[in-house]
Amino acid sequence: MGDNLSEALKKLKIISTDSTADSLEECLDCLLQALAQNNMETSEKIQKSGVLQVLASLLMPQSSCTAKVANIIAEVARNEFMRNPCVDAGLIPPLVQLLNCKDQEVLLHTGRALGNICYDSHSSKEQFAYTNIAEELVKLFKKQIEHDKKEMIFEVLAPLAENDVIKLQLVEAGLVECLLEIVQKTVDSDKEDDIAELKTASDLMVLLLLGDESMQKLFEGGKGSVFQRVLSWIPSNSHQLQLAGALAIANFARNDGNCIHMVDNGIVQKLMDLLDRHVEDGNVTVQHAALSALRNLAIPVVNKAKMLSAGVAEAVLKFLRSEMPPVQFKLLGTLRMLIDAQAEAAEHLGKNVKLVERLVEWCETKDHAGVMGESNRLLSALIRHSKSKDVIRTIVQSGGIKHLVTMATSEHVIMQNEALVALALIAALDLVTAEKDLENAQLVQILHRLLSDDRSAPEIKYNSMVLICALIGSGEAGPVWVPSRFTRACPQEKIPTGGDTPRDTHKDSDDSPEAPQEDVESAEN
Repeated sequence: MGDNLSEALKKLKIISTDSTADSLEECLDCLLQALAQNNMETSEKIQKSGVLQVLASLLMPQSSCTAKVANIIAEVARNEFMRNPCVDAGLIPPLVQLLNCKDQEVLLHTGRALGNICYDSHSSKEQFAYTNIAEELVKLFKKQIEHDKKEMIFEVLAPLAENDVIKLQLVEAGLVECLLEIVQKTVDSDKEDDIAELKTASDLMVLLLLGDESMQKLFEGGKGSVFQRVLSWIPSNSHQLQLAGALAIANFARNDGNCIHMVDNGIVQKLMDLLDRHVEDGNVTVQHAALSALRNLAIPVVNKAKMLSAGVAEAVLKFLRSEMPPVQFKLLGTLRMLIDAQAEAAEHLGKNVKLVERLVEWCETKDHAGVMGESNRLLSALIRHSKSKDVIRTIVQSGGIKHLVTMATSEHVIMQNEALVALALIAALDLVTAEKDLENAQLVQILHRLLSDDRSAPEIKYNSMVLICALIGSGEAGPVWVPSRFTRACPQEKIPTGGDTPRDTHKDSDDSPEAPQEDVESAEN
């Protein structure tokens, strides 16, 4: 096969489009056979031979060989290392033009080729943004009746829709209306094909909402028909639609104005009703999505008190027993957002022994760094926002002090600062209760390291000094375990109350090692 492949590649390099169809097809068949036997090795040889540029010239609507050429490109582009060479060889424009072809086999392989080239490839998606592929694909999609053909187009649309420019182009081309129509037609069906189409369409809908411009265009101030249709998915009996609806709300909630509008118009109760349906042996992905939505809705200051009075904290606490890290992670983030600058709520939750004990347990979950980090942050937040002796005592009795001390050594400055501020409040408000735990956790040694380390950020050194001042100021000479050199070095500073980090938009990851999550998350399935 090796010799035959080499010969075929040589012939293709010198072959012209006027050559006999038989000789051309013979070469193409040889390439397809070699790709079937060893795709990666054959793809490398095709790239080195320079044949990709020749293939671009062979992609003509009227040629009998076009389907095979498109099939070869689709097979080659299955390899990640071949995607950029396909773009550089100029394959995208002729492939896009073939989307107008009437031949179903050509369409099938063209769709596969485009989908494979743009899969996980930022270079190729940028190229697609400058073509009319969005409009052509939506036109093509509207004409399709057969399930297989729709699935083929979906396979091209999904990776393309990861590009924000193309997201907006797809929305403007009318894709959303097509997706909503599919959902309406398939929601009550139990046919396998219909169930698959429902999932694909609703997933793609959520993907379109990940773009800021496309999301705002579809929200239309909360009065748009698309937003209203998505709202109707939440109380659906379909888990897939419940999931997609909750994820859509989480994405609409990446904007303050949207959040305020949705909370004022009753979305919180819909999400709590959805969570209620999944408390006992519920669908974990739905739980995760609904908690994501509530977390983002709780970010604007004006929403916090409204959501607390609506009972969101109590609804979230029902999932405290969950053993699923993604649910634990979102639960923690939602509670942390809710209590931000809400002293009464922070005190109420901080005195909840079951909650605090669970937080301490999760602080030790080393195999789920995201959960561990968020547990630490919530422990700190309960103290910082309540400034309550009762909360401090609950955390001390539950064994949480050592975790706050460890948190002060985190590689993330945000977490270090939050821990140091919470520890300074403990020292100022009720050092007697926490003194033994602080000493056992070697707090002073840690502070000494932070102050002497040239890599420590200025705010870390400042807050370390503030904590030392708080320790010393707790008695005439301070605790006996605080060295006298700290007493001499301590300026008289006011203890800061701390607070959450500035608002920022990003995609979060439940598995990022101890990574502090900023305030807004993009929700993805």
